[in-house]
Amino acid sequence: MRSLDDIREEYEFLEGDERYRLLIELGRELEEMPTALKTDATLVRGCSAAVWIYPTQDGEKLHFLADSNAAITKGIVALVLSAVQDKPAAEVADMDILAALEPFELKKQLSSNRTQGVPNMIALIRETAARLAT
Repeated sequence: MRSLDDIREEYEFLEGDERYRLLIELGRELEEMPTALKTDATLVRGCSAAVWIYPTQDGEKLHFLADSNAAITKGIVALVLSAVQDKPAAEVADMDILAALEPFELKKQLSSNRTQGVPNMIALIRETAARLAT
């Protein structure tokens, strides 16, 4: 998975449809999430498209598997995960993920339907991290 800084660097040079294409590409680069993990328990509530996030832990580090049934939304999920992937749970729990995503101006670039679930994704990730950090 690309780092958030690398993605931001590329994103800043792009405009309009090219930014959509980058998000779709990021979604395609997500690690495959087994269908068996796409359950009601891993479903993120409040998203316009279906989004599933499943946390795993390797020592102190968190690793997330995720998927969506919509290409752009899957790219947004990948963007969110790039901020937290393979970082210590305590760091993720304390991280201001929304602030890390501000340079992407998602609310300006995408419809409110596409971004309405982002706070729910972030809340789920941070709650999971806080629980696993203890």
